[in-house]
Amino acid sequence: MSTSKKKGLGRGLSALFGDQKPEKKEKKISQNTHRAGISDLRPNKYQPRIHFNEEKLIELANSIKKNGIIQPIAVREDEGDPGRYEIVAGERRWLAAQKAGLHEVPIVILDLEDNETLEVAIVENIQRDDLNVIEEAKGYKRLSDEFGYDHEKIAKFMSKSRSHITNTLRLLSLPKDVIGLIEEGNLTAGQARPLIGLSNATNIAEEIVAKNLSARSVELLVRSKKGPQKSGQIKIDANILNEERKIQENLGLNIKIQNKKNNSGKITILYKNLEQFELVSNLLKRN
Repeated sequence: MSTSKKKGLGRGLSALFGDQKPEKKEKKISQNTHRAGISDLRPNKYQPRIHFNEEKLIELANSIKKNGIIQPIAVREDEGDPGRYEIVAGERRWLAAQKAGLHEVPIVILDLEDNETLEVAIVENIQRDDLNVIEEAKGYKRLSDEFGYDHEKIAKFMSKSRSHITNTLRLLSLPKDVIGLIEEGNLTAGQARPLIGLSNATNIAEEIVAKNLSARSVELLVRSKKGPQKSGQIKIDANILNEERKIQENLGLNIKIQNKKNNSGKITILYKNLEQFELVSNLLKRN
């Protein structure tokens, strides 16, 4: 079997992942499709994704039973075990194929270095929104630690802003139990970022989850727990935060409450489109 050399990972990846129709230059990838025994494949040692949703795997397995595997699994030859392959992209399809009872799967063989294998694995998962933000951060960290990528290089390759890469990596500095809450889906990146660098991050994270606070409310809560306010700064009251959360839940929109010492202040309702504006307008015009 011949291998397809894959140094430029941009447009070719889109063809591999089925995100767009392959162009003329990309047809070599699909034309180089082979079949391999399902037991001749092994997981990607650079796979950034740790958690595979069992329910979605079963759904995919049922689809494979009905329609087969439409998109081949990208692999590279296993140097330590000739005749076998390491999965580069498509591990979820491979796992689902096993559940579907398949003995063979379609593959496309790529010739990639270790760093390129990690790049492809990260890109595939990010393009499909399959990685949680911690898995994404760990993938970036491996590119940095093992292959010497700086934030600028990671950002350029992943088509992300440098600030996105930096902010994502900073989440790994949070306590392990807070990181666990993010991985489990109980805490979002937006809720967790204000906790970076705080000694009481775990306690605040637990409060955020218990009260289901919005990212905006988390920022206010963190400010209130940092101690005395600077001169001229509006004091944050826990009761105000609670009222803000309740109003946000009822409206389904983000709001900001500013309450001054004399209990005067303002409520700001934030809307993103005309439909949300009309909703607020109609609510305020009711008799």
